[in-house]
Parts: sequence; structure tokens; C-alpha cells
Amino acid sequence: MRRREFIAAIGGLLAWPVDMHGEDRERVRRIGILNTLPSYDDHGQERIGAFLQALQQEGWTIGANLRVDQRWSAGNISELRKLGEELVALKPAVIVATGGLAVGPLLEITRIVPIVFVNTPDPVGAGFIDSLARPGGNATGFTQFEYSTSVKWLEMLKQIAPAVTRVGVLRDPNTPSGIGQFGAMQGAASTFGVVLVPLGVRDAAEIERAVSGFASADNGGLIVTTGGLTTLHRELISALALRHKLPAVYPADYFVTAGGLVSYGPDRIDMYRQAAGYVDRILKGESPANLPVQTPTKYDMVVNLRAAKALGLTVPPTLIATATEVIE
Repeated sequence: MRRREFIAAIGGLLAWPVDMHGEDRERVRRIGILNTLPSYDDHGQERIGAFLQALQQEGWTIGANLRVDQRWSAGNISELRKLGEELVALKPAVIVATGGLAVGPLLEITRIVPIVFVNTPDPVGAGFIDSLARPGGNATGFTQFEYSTSVKWLEMLKQIAPAVTRVGVLRDPNTPSGIGQFGAMQGAASTFGVVLVPLGVRDAAEIERAVSGFASADNGGLIVTTGGLTTLHRELISALALRHKLPAVYPADYFVTAGGLVSYGPDRIDMYRQAAGYVDRILKGESPANLPVQTPTKYDMVVNLRAAKALGLTVPPTLIATATEVIE
């Protein structure tokens, strides 16, 4: 099913009536979803759609035994706490947090309502849980990656563009994951014969200035770290990289479908399906304190040969052979 058809189908599912009568009302469970993306974001909707479909497979149907309340922050960090308070006030049985930025505000608001997080880097280091094996509190879920995997981005960049000696690392200073990923790559930079240049950005204007300024010197390449800001502005970032002839590696496939060169990262849709399993278990009585936090098991590589041609690059056959998807 194409993405827009899939999202439309899920939209119809969410439109089911939720006012129940008699004994049916007592069987309806309520869950909240705190999203860090805008509500119009296709990829955000696709992830939530996969989550809801997986819940259906567990026997939960909106309008029959389940009610879902969503809040979308559109990348506005200051809005997350207010939206989290709105969800907690509805007294849900579980709240799903779609990203590390959403988890902190929720834990400040409640240490009682179970929280299942997705796409969350280093939850132990952030203080969200006690350990991966035994979270210990009211939060559990699925980490976004292991920091060491970001070294793979450097490796891929040098495979595609061996002449690169300067690598701009685009990151949001408000997102801890970008700092951790930069640190992991910094430790390996000399191995690949490159110098890393941190490009801290907080909005679209800073992204444009940072990329344009970095591209003014020769032999440059770009690596984009994970985060709500870079995801929100993925089309701008991909367009800037092509405009300035910068070979670039991205953390997720939606950068490549927006015109980017190559991506490597965890299968985020799979994480949301797995999150539905945890929500189901909590709704049936299990405690998040006893559900181990899981790391990604599936990673995808997507290569855009059209972008490579526009950049005057030839993608090595070995890279194409190992790609999950090739855009020709």
C-alpha cells in the first residue's frame, strides 16, 4: 500500500466513534501519544499508523475497546510539557512518547502513568531509566540506536566520496543524541583521514547558513545526526547538500526519499510495531519497570542513484549490493 493510502486508511480508523454506552464504556482503555513531529508529517503519520495496526492485531480496536488521544508538538520543545500535561490530565492507561525530547517532560509530570518511548537515544544516560534490563520506574521502550553505529556513516561517506577530507556534522545542540553521535565519530575520524566540523543549528535559517558556510571550502562532505529538528527540515537539508555538491549521509530513509544521497539507520516502523506489543502488555497488567528496554535489531540502508549522478559520484557496487533499497 502506498504511504498516502496507508495514512488515509489510518485516518479513517481514528475517526471511529469513541462514545460508548452501558457496560461497553467500562471496557474502553485510553492511551495517549505525545509526538515530536507536526501532525501533517507523512512519516510521523506512517509510524503511528503502523503502531495502531499492530495494536489491532493484539485485539485493540478504536471505537470498541480503545481510545487514542494524540498531541503533536511540531518540533516545538517548549510545547512538549504543556501537551504532556494535557495527556496526563486525561488519565490514560499508557502514554507513548515518540522521541527522547518527549520523555523528559513526561517524567517530570508523572511518575505513575506508564510511558512507552520509541526512538529514544541513551535512556540510561538521560536518567529516564535505571538500566536497560530493568528500567525500574514507569518508563520503558525502544532505543533509537547505539552511538557506535554512527561510525558507519563515516565509513559510507568515504566509500562513496574518497576525496572527502572535511566532514560537517549537522546537529541540534538541544538534542543529546547529536552530541553522542559526534563524539563516537570524533574517535574514529583519524582512521578515515577526515576532520570533523560540528555545525550546531537550531532552526531553518541556521541550517542554511551553516551548510552554505561549510561548503565554501573544498573536499567537504556532510553527515546529518538524528533529532526532531533535522527530521523536520529534511527536505531543506537534502536540497542544500545537492545545491552545494556535498556528498551527505543521513540517519533515516526519509532523507533519501526527500532527495538525499544515502542513509543508514534503524527500521523505525519496526520499532513502532514492537512498541504496540509493550502497550498491549501494560494494558493487560504488566509493569513497565519489568519490561526491558530494547535496542534496534533491524537497520536499513537506502541509496539514491539519482542524487549520486547529480553530485557526479559513482556508488560502489558493494554498497549497492548491501542496500535495503536503491532509488534509480
